[in-house]
Amino acid sequence: MTTRIDRRFEELKSQGRAALVTFLTAGDPDPETSLALLRAIPAAGADVVELGMPFTDPMADGPAIQISSQRALKAGQTLKNTLEMVRAFRQADDETPLVLMGYYNPIYIYGVDRFLRDAKSAGVDGLIVVDLPPEEDEELCLPALKAGVNFIRLATPTTDDKRLPAVLANTSGFVYYVSITGITGAATPDPAKVAAAVARIKRHTKLPVAVGFGVRTAEQAAVIAAGLDGDDKVTAKTVTVVVNLVAELARGVRGARRVAAE
Repeated sequence: MTTRIDRRFEELKSQGRAALVTFLTAGDPDPETSLALLRAIPAAGADVVELGMPFTDPMADGPAIQISSQRALKAGQTLKNTLEMVRAFRQADDETPLVLMGYYNPIYIYGVDRFLRDAKSAGVDGLIVVDLPPEEDEELCLPALKAGVNFIRLATPTTDDKRLPAVLANTSGFVYYVSITGITGAATPDPAKVAAAVARIKRHTKLPVAVGFGVRTAEQAAVIAAGLDGDDKVTAKTVTVVVNLVAELARGVRGARRVAAE
């Protein structure tokens, strides 16, 4: 089954350019603003959107995303509300690939079968669940694939050639390469090391490779994209500021000569 993710990367491959994959925490800073941001960023240049499922203990994330989850939860965001947000987004956008990213606990509590049914119905294309290793594929990965939802796995700087085949075994959509060791936002990726790591991953898979966890500026995005595939208070300017940042990153990615980074 071909998904929006598959189609988008094929389209970008034909254009010979990188994909900009952006991340938003659902419900941050509040549900209304969050939906406005989600609706606005594709036109600003986001090729794929990762929508974070707020969680009380986001262990792989740095302070910025941890605080965004806290704000969203305080504003009343739930997994059910996140799926309704996706459904509202799909009313006007049936093309942009949308990936839910987060942790297994909220999905487990929601119920795997119910979650996959509701996610697929709402318009979710893929999942990134950072705390489910390949050894636990029967929990969510295999049911997701059966339901027609891409399951995107993370590879890290410590994923060696012995481990990589297991990581890639049931991965679909794209591979997410974590460009730094540690939590999100902890450091800036080294372009040479990223390029070498992505080349190594591509020797094991034909899937696109997206790079994340430390790309913040147009300049960084342009360097990372070359050779690859893929404030607490709400104000009237909140959406504009985020959209402008996405547009800046998109200019960096699209100014590079090759394909696929976040």
